[in-house]
Amino acid sequence: MKNHIYIRIVVLFFVLWASTNFNGYAQIQPPGQGRSVFDQNKKDSTQFGKTNTTDWKDESYRLFYRKLHSDKVFLQDSSISTIHRRLVNFPYRDLGNNGSATRNLLFTAEDRTGPSFGYRVYDVYRYDVDSLNYYNTNRPYSVFGYQLGSKQEQMATLMHTQNIKPNWNFAVGYRKINAPGHYNIQRTNNDMAYLSTHYQSKKLHYELYGGVVYNKMQQDENGGIVDEKQLDSSAYNDRRTVRVGFQNDAFGNTANIRRSSVSNMLRDYSVMLQHGYTWGKTDTVYNADSTKFSLSLTPRFSITHRIEVSGERHLYKDLAADSARYSQFFKRSLKSTDSIFSRQEWIFIDNRLMLNGFIGKQENQLQFNAGLGIRTDNFSSTYLVSTSKDKQLHNYIIASLKKEALLSGKWFYEAHLLSYITGNAAGSSAINALLGKDMGKWGSLSVGAAQNINAAPYNYTTYYNQYDTILTSFNKESVSQINGQWAIDRWNLSIGARDYIISNYIYLNTLQLPSQYANTFNIAQIWLRKEFRLGAWVLDNEITYQQTDATAPVNVPQLLGRHRLGIEKYIFKKSMLAATGFEARYHSAYNPAGYSTYFNRFYYQNTYTATNTPELSYYFNFKVKRFRAYLMADQLQQLFSRNTIVAPGYAAQNFMIRFGFNWAMIN
Repeated sequence: MKNHIYIRIVVLFFVLWASTNFNGYAQIQPPGQGRSVFDQNKKDSTQFGKTNTTDWKDESYRLFYRKLHSDKVFLQDSSISTIHRRLVNFPYRDLGNNGSATRNLLFTAEDRTGPSFGYRVYDVYRYDVDSLNYYNTNRPYSVFGYQLGSKQEQMATLMHTQNIKPNWNFAVGYRKINAPGHYNIQRTNNDMAYLSTHYQSKKLHYELYGGVVYNKMQQDENGGIVDEKQLDSSAYNDRRTVRVGFQNDAFGNTANIRRSSVSNMLRDYSVMLQHGYTWGKTDTVYNADSTKFSLSLTPRFSITHRIEVSGERHLYKDLAADSARYSQFFKRSLKSTDSIFSRQEWIFIDNRLMLNGFIGKQENQLQFNAGLGIRTDNFSSTYLVSTSKDKQLHNYIIASLKKEALLSGKWFYEAHLLSYITGNAAGSSAINALLGKDMGKWGSLSVGAAQNINAAPYNYTTYYNQYDTILTSFNKESVSQINGQWAIDRWNLSIGARDYIISNYIYLNTLQLPSQYANTFNIAQIWLRKEFRLGAWVLDNEITYQQTDATAPVNVPQLLGRHRLGIEKYIFKKSMLAATGFEARYHSAYNPAGYSTYFNRFYYQNTYTATNTPELSYYFNFKVKRFRAYLMADQLQQLFSRNTIVAPGYAAQNFMIRFGFNWAMIN
């Protein structure tokens, strides 16, 4: 397995590197002149001075990207302050192994508007077709990243982008996570990939966005630690000797890594195409001496069509089933040769057509649109002896109003509506609004509100295996929230607050079964981040407080914190930028959510309390030109304290060393 991942990394790396050698072109039209409020104090390397005859190889390097449905321009992150942080980052927690199921300690309501599948524990790893970056660059650009940790924990990332033509770019990316784990039979093996492309006609009227994503997460389930006291005994310093719930020493080995007979797998793919034609005024803009030019389109009306084809498959297998393991779900005597199998699938095709209008100048435009959508959703459950199918047809309406702050000192606001009018999800809706202002040196201030009426996900209402059937129905879930945030870059300060009001909350109860809490409850949250700098010294502080009704079936800690104390400065005659220091993460004592291997979801529990010592780490990060790397000693507190408990029966890793690098290459 170790050699297998090395080979895949090397082959992919050289394929992408070789692809940069064919002739490419520079971009001629930036997608916008604005930028995220958090990037306004950065030097802009994306300004245009392109003629129609200049050879791109003689130009300096320029790269930017933007997101779908936005004109804001973003630059690639080249900082080193936090490069040591993992993909599963505070306040998210995994099950003690990279690539395993995760949950957010800061309560965040799930987006369940309309038809949904319900498997969300791997979202933090997945590429999402609606969140892809659409690049524009005048030079082929590649990034190769690799991370290596104790117990053969590995993660590799690849990204390559270039302009095929001045008005056509593509980007491809791949991420691989493989981690046998510190504890017995908890291996993860995840593959994620994407392709994005953006095309704009030479006269700027026609525009196309395309995206393809593929994610596959595989997790061996060990059922958690049987006796946590073993974590305090020196006899179990090798955590793979700690007894776990699904221990089965008779089950086979693979490449010296013992596999579990119980596993969960989630695979998904999405193919999205959005294109449209815009009517408006086109101008040719020349520089002072008329040697350079660019085209500018002030839009007035457009038609947009979007089609998406997506599919998800979840597979649960227990190849050596134990009757006691399933006693709370069904009563059946199982033989040693029996197995448990359940496969759920969801495939949907979504089509929407939108009419868009624009008012005002290009750099300060008000955009509004309205449209109709039609989608078909096919759900199915296969359980060896039979298959259950559910075909649904939905129609919905969408509308939005948006004005972005692309220039300093401007107001920004937006409002969105999505409402299902036919089909099983009829009555589901999402309404949200945001209002704010870019106040220049005083930062950006915004307030917002949202109201969601959600249908229950498929896997909360339907579950089959060859021995068990769980069919339930729920009322619509209501989630309302108000929020606000103020960020001042020059003070390195941000503060925010959010308040949820939730009724008919859908969740897994203490029996690990789908349930609904009819009462209305409230969750209030406030967070603060402040970074202090004195010369080379840096003190970065993040504190979050959240309060909920004690009777509500929600597991959240009241207090969360992360603090970083370090030094950042140039060394070796300013040829290297280095950052080194300590980081601490902690939360107050609380009842953490339990993890259900049977449903591959977290469930509410109120009997086990986690009281942990703050987690400590030491990092040394450095940067030489476009090469960034880090060396990290993680879980330092485990040298004098027991392992951090992240869920009942699940503990974080031992003290471990991690090394990683990120290398950007430009042709």
